[in-house]
Amino acid sequence: KQYQKLFEMEGAELEFRDSGLRAVVHRAIQRKTGARGLRTILEQILLDVMYDLPSLKGASRVVIDESVIAGQSQPYILYGRDRIAASDEG
Repeated sequence: KQYQKLFEMEGAELEFRDSGLRAVVHRAIQRKTGARGLRTILEQILLDVMYDLPSLKGASRVVIDESVIAGQSQPYILYGRDRIAASDEG
């Protein structure tokens, strides 16, 4: 919820797909960090997009799924209702 509020302050919604949430929990279990490790994992995943978000004009939603947690893709940035792009696209 903390991260959702931070994203809302920038005018965007943070959305975690179920697969993304499961992947975060799985990573915390693998690291044997438990619930405390969840915050660290989320910070690692969201740091770049939180930094870039103020300059992403028109970004309305950031979507996190399993591929983002696995490092296979960047968070998805939705602009309005029609467009979706990986955050590493310029």
